[in-house]
Amino acid sequence: MTKQLFLVTALAAALSACTLAPTYQRPASPVGAFPTGGAFGDNTAQGKTLAADIGWQDFFADARLQKLIELSLQNNRDLRVAVLQVEQARAQYQIQRADLFPTINAAAQGTRAHTPANMNTSGREVTGNSFSANLGFTSYELDLFGRVQSLKNAALESYFGTAEAQKTAQITLVSEVASQYLTVLSAEAQLDLANETLKSYQSSFDLTKRRFDVGAASALDLASVQSQLNTAQGAAAQAIQQKAQAENALAFLIGQPLPADLPPEPKLGDEQMLADLPAGLSSDLLERRPDIVQAEHALKAANANIGAARAAFFPTISLTGAYGSSSPALSGLFGSGQSAWSFGPSITMPIFDGGRNSANLDVANTQQKIAVANYEKSIQSAFREVSDGLVARHQLDDQIKAQSDLVQAESTRYNLSQLRYDKGVDSYLSTLDSQRSLFSAQQSLISLQLSRLTNLVSLYKSLGGGWVSKTGEAPAEVASK
Repeated sequence: MTKQLFLVTALAAALSACTLAPTYQRPASPVGAFPTGGAFGDNTAQGKTLAADIGWQDFFADARLQKLIELSLQNNRDLRVAVLQVEQARAQYQIQRADLFPTINAAAQGTRAHTPANMNTSGREVTGNSFSANLGFTSYELDLFGRVQSLKNAALESYFGTAEAQKTAQITLVSEVASQYLTVLSAEAQLDLANETLKSYQSSFDLTKRRFDVGAASALDLASVQSQLNTAQGAAAQAIQQKAQAENALAFLIGQPLPADLPPEPKLGDEQMLADLPAGLSSDLLERRPDIVQAEHALKAANANIGAARAAFFPTISLTGAYGSSSPALSGLFGSGQSAWSFGPSITMPIFDGGRNSANLDVANTQQKIAVANYEKSIQSAFREVSDGLVARHQLDDQIKAQSDLVQAESTRYNLSQLRYDKGVDSYLSTLDSQRSLFSAQQSLISLQLSRLTNLVSLYKSLGGGWVSKTGEAPAEVASK
């Protein structure tokens, strides 16, 4: 009988290789290619490493930022939950996979019973013993129509999808840490500018106040200088607030207070802070964006569930069997001629279920259509994010150049206005106006520099970058079971 048990297991495994699930075909992409040329700039990779393959340690060249990202990958609680969810999904898949095989148990039993004389046909008291030991399986479903196999495939795709969700969580975390770090640098640049301007305004206010006290300046001049002084004070306070909030966000993302021994900070305009970023081909996005891959795994899982729903219309065959030894005496339990076995197949044929199976199939088909829509939507969202990033990358460079020229022009204007005022050619209000315009232009330039860097970080994320730490490093793959 032992051989029969192994034969049944092998037969069940062979029969479970086929399912009633529809043949999977990847839906066509609902979008075209990335924008190129003209206002969009050159967005082709031209033989360069794809953005998704650039390690975050190579993309983020700043040592301080690298350390912060490293700490976030070690300590961030959201990422830790994502990793644990992958482990949970794998365990759930293994539970579902176990249904493909019989559950074989070993059992041993001993019984001693006494029967009184008036209850025995022989008229004598009888005391009997019974001992048994066997291996067996109970209610094992012979998966002729692939129901269990389809459920296993759905669980496997869910596991794969959860693993892709972990990649998305890490990519998002890396991007958030970089964005908050850049916000800190921007706030510091704004604070330095505000403090420098504040000193200039304070000097102007002190000079105007002395001139007002001796009647050489009007109350309007004094009030105008006071207004600009208060504006600079407000800008400094706002920059302090922004810096503190960004540092709080960083501490949350890295899962601990900011260490005191971090490498020194660079300036916001340091061109070596981030590496160049080629966009690559639009077709690469379908394979390299983990959220798109996750949506496709969800679609494959829904496809497998259709197979399970279809199999419910067919008979279910279950097997129960055991093989072992029985004896009235423990000493003779494993003796010659004491073998015992049992085998009991059963079949269940659906006759009437009130439309339950048909409704379940309708649900499975509808869920598959929903999964197709979600998959297509994930592609559309990804292409929109990348296209927006590519447009902004090219246009922000032009804006920064124009704003830098504006700062230079406003600086020249301010110097000339100050010179004209010193020579008595023009009023001090003209000098104050040019000084205010210069301060505003410098603030806008810092904001544009931040926008350009955060756009580059967002584009890196949108193209699937941030999963590998070093360029050329093979990403960890989920093993197929």
